[in-house]
Amino acid sequence: MSGTYSGGVTTQTRGSAVRELPVRGMASGVRGAWWYTVSAILFFELVLVLTWTATLLQGGVPSVAAGAVAVGGLLWCASTLPLLSAYRHRTGDPTAVQWRTVLAPIVIAVGYGVLAFALSGSWLLLVVPVAQTVQLLDWPRAVRLRMVLAVTALLACLWVIDANGIVSASSDSANGYFATGFLSAALPLMTVLSLWWWDVLIALDRARVSEARLAATQERLSLATDVHDLQGHHLQVVALQLELTERLLQGDDHAAALEQLQAARVSVDEARQGTRDLATRFRSVPLRDELANARDLLRAAGIAAETDVDANADDAPASVFGPVIRETTTNVLRHGGGRHTTLRLARSGDLWRYEITNDTDAAVDTLGSQRVIPGRERTGLDGLARRAKEVGGDLEIVAVEKEFTVIVTVPVGEAETR
Repeated sequence: MSGTYSGGVTTQTRGSAVRELPVRGMASGVRGAWWYTVSAILFFELVLVLTWTATLLQGGVPSVAAGAVAVGGLLWCASTLPLLSAYRHRTGDPTAVQWRTVLAPIVIAVGYGVLAFALSGSWLLLVVPVAQTVQLLDWPRAVRLRMVLAVTALLACLWVIDANGIVSASSDSANGYFATGFLSAALPLMTVLSLWWWDVLIALDRARVSEARLAATQERLSLATDVHDLQGHHLQVVALQLELTERLLQGDDHAAALEQLQAARVSVDEARQGTRDLATRFRSVPLRDELANARDLLRAAGIAAETDVDANADDAPASVFGPVIRETTTNVLRHGGGRHTTLRLARSGDLWRYEITNDTDAAVDTLGSQRVIPGRERTGLDGLARRAKEVGGDLEIVAVEKEFTVIVTVPVGEAETR
């Protein structure tokens, strides 16, 4: 089993089945990792600004000047957000940089550095905002590595210069400036490590997408090969039989010609049955895989999904529960509006019982997983009810406050008999 998402489309490959289903954007796990990365970088920047402010106050800088450094630092931190947003979709090609987007953050960083230097006389406060902003641009990997090493060395030198020039002789001030200098010099390295982690995650995710696409392609090639071999063989046989029939008719051997026509008809029936069997094999998905597919699809759409599957679930009628699982999963994606879904398939006495439960948005009037619109029938659920009734089963809807459940029960062995 494999699943991918790309441009709002998920491709699942399970056994011999290949399908494409819509999902809502990027997987929640990857999206969450990105916000962790952004939060870490912003946290580093904010801690550094607060440390600068505290050190300046401790060193005797007027509170007005220290306050200006703090306010300017907050503005500078906010200016890095557009750069981080652009980095999320980086290409590594400097020619692809949208300078209209990055120009404002660079100007803010330079202005803040000049202001902080004028108020404090610290070279670190002059260089660090500009260096950090430049680090967030879309540089090739080799260039970024050399840049972070050079910037770290420069900041370490400026740390020493500031320590000799503006730090008072008191031990408290020296200790405070030691922490400030260390954080300032380490900020580019911590930022690059955070971005490197994001790059690794994206590389792994792209590799997974490529692997799944390759698997889907291989499935399609396998299907094409099987169809070619099956139809090609039977069509060739039919063509030879018809050619022989034509020759027999020209020789007035009607009995032999009739035998060849009958043989050709048998060959056509064999080809048709072989095609039907091939299609059935490619459409048949074990229910365990069907439920895992539904769970993965819901998770990819940002919904927390769990499954509870009986150990003998593969004995349940897949022809009935397969479409039910797909339809109810689609209903949750389109109309559920909730954040959590549970899917269960178990045997209860002489019944197979499938149950899907999801919480619903309080603003959505749900009855059977669909928005209730006057004059419009719930065609999806009605179709499921008819499908269950055809095999002696039943469909039940349980709607309570902020939660709704669809339950489908089918007698054991009834579906196979029919």
